[in-house]
Amino acid sequence: MTRWQPLPATLPREARQLVEHLRVLKGRTGLSLADLARRTAYSKSSWQRYLSGDRLPPRGAAQMLSRLAGGDQTRMLALWELAEQTWPQGPPEPTAEAVPESAGPVESPVGQRRWRTAAVAASALAAVLAAGLLWALPRRAGGAVAARPGGELSPPGRSTRPSRDPCP
Repeated sequence: MTRWQPLPATLPREARQLVEHLRVLKGRTGLSLADLARRTAYSKSSWQRYLSGDRLPPRGAAQMLSRLAGGDQTRMLALWELAEQTWPQGPPEPTAEAVPESAGPVESPVGQRRWRTAAVAASALAAVLAAGLLWALPRRAGGAVAARPGGELSPPGRSTRPSRDPCP
């Protein structure tokens, strides 16, 4: 069980209620801050700031934690909106990723996995396209195929010059 530091005395009652609720939810999940960071789009240090009352968590972070803990979403959003109105340190941190209402618990660092998958797919596509282009281009080794002036290809052994003799 995590031993929490006392919340700042300057934190308004509404903000204090939100942070205390987040702490209860975090405890209910049984996750460490590192595990929580792996399952959400927010870093370990961000969760530390949110749960210590140093920063107002983004709405999406509060929703994710509530979903992971099986908490009441309506209550969480009400607490977050009240805390946002009274938070002394300004607006919340920028959100890492929008959280749709129907999203379930996140099982892995989604952003990193998406980028990695996209990079692998793009690399594979580039390799396939390059192989296809190399295969489709005419082979010019040893003059086996020659181009005619009109862009047509002639078989080996035939001249590409136009003939002055009208007979075939």
